[in-house]
Amino acid sequence: MSSIFSPSFTIAIVDDDEGVLDSVESVLRVEGFDNLVTIREAGDLLPIIEGGGIGVVLLDIAMPAISGMELLPRIAQEHPEVAVAMITANGDIERAVECMRLGASDYLVKPVDRTRLIATVRRLVEMEELERENAALRERFLEPPGRRAAAFASIVTSGAALDSIMRYTEAVAPSSHSVLITGETGVGKELFARAVHDLSGRKGEFVPVNVAGLDDTFFSDLLFGHRPGAFTGATGILEGLIERAKDGTLFLDEIGDLASQSQVKLLRLLEAGEYYPLGSDILKRSRARIVVATNRDLGAAIEMGEFRRDLYYRLQRHRIHIPPLRERLEDLSVLVEHFAAKAGAELGKTPPLAPPELFSLLRRYDFPGNVRELETMVFEAVNQQCSGPLPLGPFKAAIGNRIGASARGASKAAMFRLFESLPSLSEVSEFLVDEALRRSKGNQSAAARLLGVSPQAVCKRVKARRFDRED
Repeated sequence: MSSIFSPSFTIAIVDDDEGVLDSVESVLRVEGFDNLVTIREAGDLLPIIEGGGIGVVLLDIAMPAISGMELLPRIAQEHPEVAVAMITANGDIERAVECMRLGASDYLVKPVDRTRLIATVRRLVEMEELERENAALRERFLEPPGRRAAAFASIVTSGAALDSIMRYTEAVAPSSHSVLITGETGVGKELFARAVHDLSGRKGEFVPVNVAGLDDTFFSDLLFGHRPGAFTGATGILEGLIERAKDGTLFLDEIGDLASQSQVKLLRLLEAGEYYPLGSDILKRSRARIVVATNRDLGAAIEMGEFRRDLYYRLQRHRIHIPPLRERLEDLSVLVEHFAAKAGAELGKTPPLAPPELFSLLRRYDFPGNVRELETMVFEAVNQQCSGPLPLGPFKAAIGNRIGASARGASKAAMFRLFESLPSLSEVSEFLVDEALRRSKGNQSAAARLLGVSPQAVCKRVKARRFDRED
């Protein structure tokens, strides 16, 4: 069952029995649902729904004055976006089934079972959030291009490559579910993570942390905090970053490098919203929204046994992939202009103009360091500029002979266009091993160096093929 933190909308509990109201409210608050409103008079419900903000209603069937059976058709007709679960006594099951026909999404039987209540509310919240996300996506993608939220002010672009990504980000930002941001080093993953937080409407902080290289103890201490005596030197109470990010966003960068033990703890946090500070047996709940980023191929990491498949599925409820700079070269001119102005302000210089031949040079480069690499180039060029336009020397020095390497890579990719149908991966692998062995005159260690793999990998393939021939 997926973790649901407090949703962006309100859950209304409607019952004339104060004991039922208090019991249901208490269970849901303990489970992490904070946006609750309790209503004893059924007649008050519709005006509250019309005021906006209600997403889910738990509605008692039998109430004085106006019954839940009477209210349900009006809610279904006037507010179809609101999900309703009916609360009924044991003897009213047939009426509850009739309510389902009239538009209710589910029903609960008194006395309300805690497990059933939590499961029902979680399901309705997920349904409601999914519907709202879909509606937001439809609305965003029907808008004319060029309209951008203020949260994207730090993301410099002029092309369409990032436009659809921004629209998707804006649509899913209010959700309580985790977000996985992927892309190469230097593409701006943290900028998008901050945009998710700014657009979410959450009142808490944006708390970033790079988890690469953290062992499990340090990761647990940093995120969950500790209590006195948890380990040598732990003399006081330390609240972790997850506590600091409550009602806000916890951004975990380089999640692909997280240690395996830490992955288990993060999975529990995502599944149940629960954690234990080090040295404590008191369970704590988190209301922080989790956003993660990585430049690794997590699918490949899963196949290599380095990343948990179940954690991957939890993390990628929403996924934002940022393309590398070489796939959006139309942004080069605005990025160079932006970075030149930024460097000029820092260095106390008038921002120099970029000569046309600069872009001819840059378009032939593959930018392994992406936008961050371009910013460094521009800063150095502004720093060396004395008069006139941006000098080309710093760019050429930074690029070196990589333009030739990029061209060779492109020609290798073009080689496959000669095939009417692509060869299989095993066929390509076999061809590469054969060619490496030919060039190395049968020396498996030398062939392995040519291929960038271990000698054992080459040896294993040679043996496998020998067995196939013998068979």
